[in-house]
Amino acid sequence: MGYFERAMLAAVVIGAGAGFVGALVVLRRRTFFAQALTHATYPGAVLAAALGVSVPLGAAVASVAIVGVMTAIARVRHQGAQVAAGIVLTGGFALGALLQSIIPGLPVQPESLLVGSILTVSDADILLATVVLVASVAIVAAFGTRIVFSTFDPAGYRAAGFREWPVELLVLGLTAASVVSSLPAVGAILAIALLAAPAAAARLVMPTFRGVLVVAPVIGAASGVIGVLVSRFAAVAAGPSIVLAATAFLLIALAGSKLRRLPSRRAPIPVETAEDARIA
Repeated sequence: MGYFERAMLAAVVIGAGAGFVGALVVLRRRTFFAQALTHATYPGAVLAAALGVSVPLGAAVASVAIVGVMTAIARVRHQGAQVAAGIVLTGGFALGALLQSIIPGLPVQPESLLVGSILTVSDADILLATVVLVASVAIVAAFGTRIVFSTFDPAGYRAAGFREWPVELLVLGLTAASVVSSLPAVGAILAIALLAAPAAAARLVMPTFRGVLVVAPVIGAASGVIGVLVSRFAAVAAGPSIVLAATAFLLIALAGSKLRRLPSRRAPIPVETAEDARIA
């Protein structure tokens, strides 16, 4: 398989996986959490590159620690989820930038860790993204009822005797896995857009939870394919092209939703005409 065919396959798998998990992120209003995860995995990626090991592996190790830290901070009294996400986002990215500056001779370009390089993905990267996609679908299929209940009626979920933190931790884990698998394609900075934009677009056009879960991966995969094609024929970076394609889908969906809300331009039938029609 050539590098271009490998990039296209990676775009489909990574885009679909990010779109599927992104649907959970958007519907549960955890986009800021996801953004914190994308930025905070950066130091793990830098350390992995410096040690000569797999960058996704380093990011995965960092993400496990990050999820634990975020969960712990969120449970501290007088703190909360947004505080936890803000601390992790800024602190993690600052640590990554510091490591990048003090570690000489990184074997990879720092830009590739930030914006990705899908044209250089390996078979292992594609396999990881495939495992994340399959595992995400299987987990949602197994625990979908609990996830839906917790997402749309958190008060009722707690009143029914369920604890929210297991579902929250599960979604955070899926988000972290999706971020890690997206790093080779779009990097630490742009991964949040590939998570959020397809899901947000799907939410505008689909009225149901299941519909969003189906359409968001399709939009994510299409964004990946379009981005890679634009990158090849316009000679521009693939990662930003993929993100811009996802953003374009969101703008199109937003415009379509606005047009549907406009009043019909068809003139109403005058009352007199309707009366005349009834008399006739």
